[in-house]
Amino acid sequence: MSRLDDWLREVETALDLPAGLDRDLVLDLARDVARGVARPAAPLTTFLVGLAAGRSGGDVAAVAAAAARVTDLASAWAQEHGTSEG
Repeated sequence: MSRLDDWLREVETALDLPAGLDRDLVLDLARDVARGVARPAAPLTTFLVGLAAGRSGGDVAAVAAAAARVTDLASAWAQEHGTSEG
């Protein structure tokens, strides 16, 4: 395991969350928002996606659905506002 994976397992344990966060999904979401909207929007958006997923049951499917919705939103935002960094 990488240091990042070790950290995520520690946080999941400390917050009494089930193991198995899709790390790459969250990192990709943060990247897309940072590039398409603004860098400071990335951590705020991932937090909001987590809240929404928790409200919808908190399982893997809820996280994936919320992330997909916001990824699409960030893409549309970048096209509308011309903010995409590539």
